[in-house]
Amino acid sequence: MSQPPNEPPPGGFGAPQDQPPAEGFGPPQDPRQATPPPAGPPQAPPPPQGPPAGAPQPGYGYPQQPGPYAQPGPYGQPGPYAQPGPYQQQPGPYGQPGPYTPQPGYGQVPGQGQGYGPGYGHPGQAPYPGAPGTPPPGTPGGSRNPFKGRPAMVVGAAVAALLVVGGTVWAVTGGGGDGGKKPVAENSKDGKGGGQSASPAPVNPGDGSGDGGEDPEDLNDGRQAGEAKVLWYKQAPDAPGSGADAPGQWITGKAAVKAAYKQLFAYDVGDGKPTWAPVTFPQKICAVTPQKTSDDKIVVAYMSGAGDGAKCNQLQQIDLATGAKGWSGKVADGALFDSTLSVELSVSGKTLMVGRSQSGTAYDVTSGKKLWDKKNYGQACYPAAFAGGAKLLSVASCGAGSPTQHDEVQELDPATGKVRWTRKMPKGWRVVRAYSVDPVVLYMTNDDKKTVNITALKDNGDVRSQLSSKDSFAPECGFTVIARDLTGCLGAVADANTLYLPTEAKTGANEVVAFDLATGKEKWRVKSPSDESMMPLKMDGTRLIAYVEPSYDAGGRVVSIPTTGSGHTPAKLLQNPRGTASIENGFYSKAVDYVDGRFYLSTTRLTGNDQSREKLMLAYGK
Repeated sequence: MSQPPNEPPPGGFGAPQDQPPAEGFGPPQDPRQATPPPAGPPQAPPPPQGPPAGAPQPGYGYPQQPGPYAQPGPYGQPGPYAQPGPYQQQPGPYGQPGPYTPQPGYGQVPGQGQGYGPGYGHPGQAPYPGAPGTPPPGTPGGSRNPFKGRPAMVVGAAVAALLVVGGTVWAVTGGGGDGGKKPVAENSKDGKGGGQSASPAPVNPGDGSGDGGEDPEDLNDGRQAGEAKVLWYKQAPDAPGSGADAPGQWITGKAAVKAAYKQLFAYDVGDGKPTWAPVTFPQKICAVTPQKTSDDKIVVAYMSGAGDGAKCNQLQQIDLATGAKGWSGKVADGALFDSTLSVELSVSGKTLMVGRSQSGTAYDVTSGKKLWDKKNYGQACYPAAFAGGAKLLSVASCGAGSPTQHDEVQELDPATGKVRWTRKMPKGWRVVRAYSVDPVVLYMTNDDKKTVNITALKDNGDVRSQLSSKDSFAPECGFTVIARDLTGCLGAVADANTLYLPTEAKTGANEVVAFDLATGKEKWRVKSPSDESMMPLKMDGTRLIAYVEPSYDAGGRVVSIPTTGSGHTPAKLLQNPRGTASIENGFYSKAVDYVDGRFYLSTTRLTGNDQSREKLMLAYGK
């Protein structure tokens, strides 16, 4: 039975939740005391623990089809690369959104979490049998090189299609991914090849009570001339046998900070010694702000309890300089089908955005004071994901279950929640990732056509360009068990006028391609300096910093690529020792950064294997 517009269907998953106080969250806590988690009403079972199932998201790992990517043409006319045939379908008229009908992925689905379809929330099973990236039976989650083994985000080498929206051609393609590889948990000590003079063994910072002593493995043993050294490393803390999340990595001027399971650790960037005692939370960490504030503050969310009814609704602000706890509070559930089984956190300026499955609440990140709510609007448009940083974006699902179901992207004023612009997407297209929020670059998928699209928007939300290429691209866009993550892609970097993407390496080296955001066309490309894939990390002025994957017998490296002028040859900044190549390769997924001449590497997923001497974080330098 259909429901009136803007009204959720009757029933639900538990009693209505209490709302946070209008003035925001409570006063700061003592830095070493934790607030007991409140008990919540019974809810749908939480997602299973352990490594993600490896299910590819829509658009990742679709079987490749022959044919090039369509080049956009003017006024809705096919471009020169468009292919005739059944895939050149036009979207139907938008009309008026129909009544709201919950679909799988748009509410709380027992055993599958909640969120905005398969691309959001907790991963389920692979949508297509034998989909690339799915771990073999009996392999808990699959462990692999996170760049090669992740389902590839593919653009190009596919049957072309065109969608026309307001006179704009939307070019789309399909693509495929590749499989994973077995985990490598132990360090491979290999001193062959003539090592340079012995250097001190790296410091194992321990648990904060001392320097932790030295690991039986010397990670600098056999280091070759010209290779960087491991400055320090951190052994992973105890975790359940089913595994645990270790989200986030924040580098300040003095400390490298890392979350893992129920704790937050901080190490001196130079010698690895603890800068403050670990902060321990009552329950496991379930979300973090990927960004830190300008004064080095973050917000951590942890579970309300350990039972099936536990929610990811406890917030705690942390000062990265001291480890001191600031304000804390509880995030209330929204309306029916809008719970906090999982949340996403992001920071834009002085605003903390907390996203539920179908709404969001903004707080002053300094004081915890509630600022505004982002609720459903218009004809059944439900905000399902947010992206923070230099801009604050909201992605909503509109008219679910109706003939005019579509996505909408909005830019919001972080201070007031006022909508600055709205961009409606064509029917059938879902916004899965934001490769960049400033400028806005979106990655979208079309499940029915098994196609994908990358589109850049102008400052007012109008379409700026769409990528035109015959290549397949593969930034590493991981998903986690704990939260949706629009901006969680490693390998996609943009500056004001250019988007940099890594091609998919099917055999040998890959390439990094620079696209003009004004036209969507290729500006230049450069090949990886080794047989391993090269992934853009970030911009450093006019230089693009990139990470070259390790091989089985060589460590990874950090390179810089000039983005101006006629030459774009990568220049080596740091070569990691080959003695830690297995550690680099062995992380199921990882966070990396290059700051002030040091390379920081950490896992974002703990296996819980007590026999593997699992590493949490390493720092490399000269």
